[in-house]
Amino acid sequence: MGRRTGLRPVTSGERVLGIWLLIISAFFFSTAGVFSKGVSADAWTIIFWRGIFGSICALAYLLVTGRLREEARGFRVPSMALSLIYASGTAAFIPAFKLTSIANVALIWSTAPVLAGLCAWWLFGQRVSFGFAMACTAVLGGTLIIVYGSFGGTGLTGDLLALWMTLMMVLIMLIYRRFPDTPVTLPTIGACILLLPISLHFSAPLAAAPGEIALMALFGFTFVVASITLAQGSKYLLPGETALISISETPWAILLAILFLAEWPSMQTVTGGAIIMAAVLWYQLTAFRRGA
Repeated sequence: MGRRTGLRPVTSGERVLGIWLLIISAFFFSTAGVFSKGVSADAWTIIFWRGIFGSICALAYLLVTGRLREEARGFRVPSMALSLIYASGTAAFIPAFKLTSIANVALIWSTAPVLAGLCAWWLFGQRVSFGFAMACTAVLGGTLIIVYGSFGGTGLTGDLLALWMTLMMVLIMLIYRRFPDTPVTLPTIGACILLLPISLHFSAPLAAAPGEIALMALFGFTFVVASITLAQGSKYLLPGETALISISETPWAILLAILFLAEWPSMQTVTGGAIIMAAVLWYQLTAFRRGA
């Protein structure tokens, strides 16, 4: 996908591994909406308990694999930036589900490939084609249709938070592709720790029901799996490829919302989402065929 300015070449084996890791990541990320809306706890309570159990799972992973010392040595400026970006994305991600529909969040997230391509052009010097400009225009139009359907309620705030979360995840992909030796687990733990005092300020997590805490603990586990596989897979693929595979979670997220919460997308969401998905898939597939 264009020039690989400043990017390390990868082997075919690494590329296949990256694809599978991102597919796993997409599946686990697709459960986030159901977990967020499946409990009555507020967004900051969810962030608190997901952070606690997510940190425990992540630390256990590092201890079992013997990678704690290695990641600690590699925790430098890119890792610090990632912790801040992860924290910012999480602070938008969970409230977005509480304020708008799961379908809206998932479809706004599907704009990631175009945003990744735009950022890659800016940061890595990748070429921008006429097709890319057309895809950007279509994605913008589809996003505006979705957001328009949320006017007059809290849904608009949720949509904007989802857009911010998407931008943060794209930045994470770009950082890992540019600095592939950056630790993949400690930054997520750092993000969880950064959000704990904020969560305690805005909520009362200890008042949550035990059953809901158990669900939020499971949410923390899926978050760690999704984050680690996303970070590791991003090291082996270009940002646009990473984003394209990652949006495979979109149909899963919408299907899970229908099955578990009986939450059907609105007509505006369906219309805008169809435009976004068609534009993204058309651009990415034509770009791959060109060998860009």
